[in-house]
Amino acid sequence: MKELLIVIPAYNEALNIVRVVENLIEHYPQYDYVVVNDGSTDQTAAICREKGYQLLDLPINLGLAGAFQAGLKYAYQKGYRYVIQYDGDGQHRAEYIAALLKAAKGGYDVVIGSRFAEKKKPFSPRMLGSRLISAMVRIASGTRIQDVTSGMRLFGPRIIRILALNMNYGPEPDTISYLVKCGAKVIEIQVEMDERTAGESYLNLARSLVYMVQMAISILFVQAFRKKELEL
Repeated sequence: MKELLIVIPAYNEALNIVRVVENLIEHYPQYDYVVVNDGSTDQTAAICREKGYQLLDLPINLGLAGAFQAGLKYAYQKGYRYVIQYDGDGQHRAEYIAALLKAAKGGYDVVIGSRFAEKKKPFSPRMLGSRLISAMVRIASGTRIQDVTSGMRLFGPRIIRILALNMNYGPEPDTISYLVKCGAKVIEIQVEMDERTAGESYLNLARSLVYMVQMAISILFVQAFRKKELEL
């Protein structure tokens, strides 16, 4: 069984993808990776093909959940034991992957690269949504997760199988909440993240508000009353 695959969902990341992938190739060749082009309308896929990067090229935009699940299916079919979700915008730092992997090998199913595992979450408009979603997860699952919206997450073999083979489990806080209720062991590891330096984030103010409402409904109502049907 292969050890770790870095799955990089990328939507219109032509300005960032070379920097992200070249850093992995040059400084972290021990890790395999795959870029999942999520139906980009820019040159993301063309750049990846020109550079010879490992690429899954989706013909349409599926969103983060669909793109990451495509990467998980690839990892599951190829026999990888661990998968890490890794942004294509350059905000995640590969130097922390080893610490996340070590924690997973210690018996954890989900390891979150957390900005607030050891540091206090600031009181700011930007962090309001994160605080609210964390509170909802705690109400629904009884577990406190400080950085539940972090996009840097490492999944172990039991979770890879579940997320790869089932349609209704995206890499989002509501799924994390549900997995905890089903017995998944989750830990946060302190990391630092960089600000996006090029391109535009998908989550503008309006989409962020919609996202928060969707997570609230899913965590407090959909996932809270869902049967613990997963075998963990």
